[in-house]
Amino acid sequence: MGITIGSILIGIISGFIAGKIMRGEGYGCLWNCVLGVIGGIVGGHIIGWLNITWGGTLGAIGTSVIGAVAILWIASLFKK
Repeated sequence: MGITIGSILIGIISGFIAGKIMRGEGYGCLWNCVLGVIGGIVGGHIIGWLNITWGGTLGAIGTSVIGAVAILWIASLFKK
């Protein structure tokens, strides 16, 4: 599974949403979007470990948001 324009766009949307969820824990719009792209990969692993399956664009956004929130949360532990 490669990185496509669609997955980058979903990552950008997810990073923005994760930045809003983690109020005060974000790193600015640009970095939150980058974390959203990386969060798609992390979220895919988290969802896989939990044996949850969902598909479509909303499933991809949800997976990326979960991964981006997890990354932002872990980053906030080091930021303090």
